[in-house]
Amino acid sequence: MNYTASSERAEKPRARAALLRALGLAVRERRSERGLTLRELGRRAGVSERFLVQLESGDGNISVARLEDVGEALGTTAAALLAEGERGAAPRGVIALVGLRGAGKSTVGKAVAKKLGVPFVELDALVAQEAGMTLSTIFEVHGEEYFRRAEREVLARLLDQGERAVVATSGSIVNDRETWALLRDRTTTVWLKARPEDHWDRVVAQGDGRPMAGRPRAMAELRAIYAARKETYARARVIVETSGVTALEAAARVVEAVC
Repeated sequence: MNYTASSERAEKPRARAALLRALGLAVRERRSERGLTLRELGRRAGVSERFLVQLESGDGNISVARLEDVGEALGTTAAALLAEGERGAAPRGVIALVGLRGAGKSTVGKAVAKKLGVPFVELDALVAQEAGMTLSTIFEVHGEEYFRRAEREVLARLLDQGERAVVATSGSIVNDRETWALLRDRTTTVWLKARPEDHWDRVVAQGDGRPMAGRPRAMAELRAIYAARKETYARARVIVETSGVTALEAAARVVEAVC
């Protein structure tokens, strides 16, 4: 048996799947930038809303002619969308996990790092180490702007090392445009998606009672935060649904999606 040829054949479906996911992301980002809903884009491109959902999720194998229609509706071309997809299909050296608190970024991240044989890094821990104080002290003494700047600088230095790693980020990292752009440009971003109720239950299960302490509307606040951030989280290179699965199952999904 020609093991090289066999390996190449095995890699083709995986590479094509990665390209379709990246193409879907390129379409979703273009649509978001132009402020179009799925229905509006479907009407302009002459395709169904259901088809666009499949395309943006990486499940739709679109023809060149249809992709050109979608491209024109987005103010670009099929060739440009494919080029964006090809650039985004290649795995980056750093896998960055994003999502709300309770998404499982630490637990899943450690499992992913173990499967890949690479270091696991908590970005918040690096910021605290750099500042020589806890995160709560950073916010109390210096404020959020200082933290965001420190977070961006620490992330940039980490990426400049050029080493493979799995990084767990803060839930609010997407609120800083510059840091979020840096993350998306230089890492493979993965949104660990779950229902707000799952985020809540996971935090409580860890013995952390802070989310509800003295806050009767804490759950409503969590849902509001999720609603405000989900469109931005959805711009991650990969989306992994974690509701109803174990941390190890979620880690396996991440590895399958990025490799």
